[in-house]
Amino acid sequence: MTIIIRKLSKWYFNKKALPYWVVLLLNCVIVLFSGYVGLYIELGGLEFAHVFWSITCGLLLSLIPFIVAFCMLHTYTGIVRYSTFTDLIRIGSAILIGSIITLTLSFAIHDVSSLYMPGVLACCTMFVFSTFFMFIERVVVKSMYDTFRINDKTQKVFIYGVHAGGVALAKSIHSQEPLQYKVVGFVTPDEDLYSKHLMGVLVRHDSPRLVEHMQKRGATILIVSPLQNEHFRLRQDLISDLLSHNIRIMMIPDAEEWDGKTDLSHHNLREVEIEDLLPRKKIEVDMDAIAKMLTGKRILITGAAGSIGSDIARQVAKFNPFELILVDQAETPMHDIRLYMACNHKAQKVLTIVGSICNQKQMETLFRNHTPEYVFHAAAYKHVPMMEDNPAMAVQNNIYGTRVIADLSVKYGTKKFVMISTDKAVNPTNVMGCSKRICEIYCQALNAHQQKTQFVTTRFGNVLGSNGSVIPIFKEQIKRGGPVMVTHPDIIRYFMLIPEACRLVLEAGTMGKGGEIFVFDMGQPVKIVDLAKRMITLSGAKNIEIKFSGLRDGEKLYEELLATKENSMPTPHPKIKVAKVREYPYELVLRNEIELYKISESFDDIAIVKKMKEIVPEYKSEVSKYKILDN
Repeated sequence: MTIIIRKLSKWYFNKKALPYWVVLLLNCVIVLFSGYVGLYIELGGLEFAHVFWSITCGLLLSLIPFIVAFCMLHTYTGIVRYSTFTDLIRIGSAILIGSIITLTLSFAIHDVSSLYMPGVLACCTMFVFSTFFMFIERVVVKSMYDTFRINDKTQKVFIYGVHAGGVALAKSIHSQEPLQYKVVGFVTPDEDLYSKHLMGVLVRHDSPRLVEHMQKRGATILIVSPLQNEHFRLRQDLISDLLSHNIRIMMIPDAEEWDGKTDLSHHNLREVEIEDLLPRKKIEVDMDAIAKMLTGKRILITGAAGSIGSDIARQVAKFNPFELILVDQAETPMHDIRLYMACNHKAQKVLTIVGSICNQKQMETLFRNHTPEYVFHAAAYKHVPMMEDNPAMAVQNNIYGTRVIADLSVKYGTKKFVMISTDKAVNPTNVMGCSKRICEIYCQALNAHQQKTQFVTTRFGNVLGSNGSVIPIFKEQIKRGGPVMVTHPDIIRYFMLIPEACRLVLEAGTMGKGGEIFVFDMGQPVKIVDLAKRMITLSGAKNIEIKFSGLRDGEKLYEELLATKENSMPTPHPKIKVAKVREYPYELVLRNEIELYKISESFDDIAIVKKMKEIVPEYKSEVSKYKILDN
C-alpha cells in the first residue's frame, strides 16, 4: 500500500498541476459530503434515510451557488501544493457566500418544493466542514509535496539570521525546483529569540554549540542572511569552528547585498571565498557628494590598468563624467579595460591611452588636449622585492612620474589631484615604501607652494585580489597541491577589498581641501599563516603543507598606517582619518628630487638608496643589502 501511495504521489508531484476541473470537482465533492453531514445532524438518522434522494436533489441544487462562488473567487485555479494564506481566505469567503445563498434558497422554496434544502444548522455545518476539509486538503497536499521533493541530493542547511533577510532567503530556498536545500534550523545572535520556532524549525543561538546542533540535525551548510554578513564576519571564532568541522558557508556577495525591498533570490548564493570572511565592517560612503564632484567632469586616472586604477575607473564611470581619460603602459590590461568600458558604458566618452607617466612630452600633450579637472594618480611600481632590486626604476617611475603628473596638474589648472599611497610609506623599510613617502612629501609641498590645485594623498594597506597579492598566489599553490609558502609565522597584514578601498579613495577626494594625507581604517590585522590555513580548508584540499621561506628583502613583520611621530585627526567619515605629518619647504623637496633623479641615471643601487635615506631619515632597511647604509 505504501509503495502504491508513493508511486501515485510521485506521479502527481511530477506533474505541473492538476487540471482546474479536477480541483473544482474535488471542492464540489467536499461540499456535498458536508451537506449530507449537516442534514443528517439536522434531520436525524431515520428521517435522513427516508428522504435520502430528495436530500440529494436538494444538495445538487444548493451546489450551484457554491460553484458560482468558487468561480468568482478563483479558488480552484491555484496550484494546490503552492497554497498560501491568501488562497485559504478566498476558499473560506467562497464557502461563506455559497452557504448564505443556499440558506436563502432554502427559505425561498421551502413551501413550494418537496426538495430537502439545508436549513440553518445544516448550512452552518456545511460551512464549518467544507472549510475544514478544503484547508486540510491543501495542507496535506503541501506537506506531501514537501516530503516527496526531498531526494538524495537535497542538503540540510541552517540559516544565519531570523529577521526579514533570513525569512526571505528561507522562502526562496523552499521554492526551488528541484529542492536543493532543506532548512532544518535558524541561527540568531539575539538571545531573546533563542529556542523559538520559525517556519516550523527551531531557532538556535550562535554559541560554540552551534556545530553540535547542526551535526545532530544532519546539516552540512550554513547560509548567511545578507542582513547578517557584517555581524557574521566579526565572529571569527565561530567561522573557524565551522570550517574545522567541514561545515560549508554560503553567502550573498556584498556587491549583490539585499536592500530589503526587492525579492531575495537563492540564485545569488555562492560558497564563500577567503575575501568574504575577513573581519571587517561594511563601508558606507557619501555617494551624493562623490556624484556632485565627478558628474560631467573630465577625469584622468593613471595606472588605470592596475587593480586599484581599473576599479576606480569602473566606479567613476558610473557617475557619468564628461570625459574619462585612462593611462597605463601595460597594453593588454588596457585593452581589457577598454573592452569593459565599451560593453558596460557605451554612451560614456572614454579614452584609453597606452603610455608612461615618465614620458613628460606625451603627458604634457595629454594635459594640453584634455585639461583634466580631477586626477586620480594610481600608477606606481608596487612590488617590494622587485623595487629592492631595481631602485632606479622606483625613482624614475614612482617618484619622477608622480612629479610629472603633479606639475602638469598645476600647469593646466586641475582642481584636485588624489594620489594613491601605501602603508609601506610609514617608517619605510624598503625602497618601494620610501619612494611612495617621497611622493607624499612632494605632493604636500607642492600643495602649499601654489593655489591652483588641491593635492590629497590616500594611504592604505593591502588590497585583496590585487595583481601579485598573496591570495592569488596562495590559490595557485593550493591548486598545484602545495606547499603554501608563507614568509614568516608571525607576519601580519591589514587587508581591504579593492572596491572598498576605491570607494574610500573617492570619498577622501571629495572631503580633501588640499595638503591632507588620509589614512584608512583597515579593520583588524590578519595573520598571514592563518589566512593560508583558512584558504586550504575552504579549498577542500587535503595534506597541503605550509612552509616558511623567511622574510623577503625589505619586508617587515607588520605594517603601520601612522609613523611613531604622527598623530591622526578624525574626519566626518569614521573609516578615514587625517595624518599629521612633518612638512617640508617646496624648494628643498624639489632640489632633493632633482638630485635623486640624476643619481638614478647611474643605476648605482647603493648611491640611489643612500640619497633616499637622506630624504627620508626614518627609512631603515630590513632584510636588505642596503642595511649597511644604516650603520
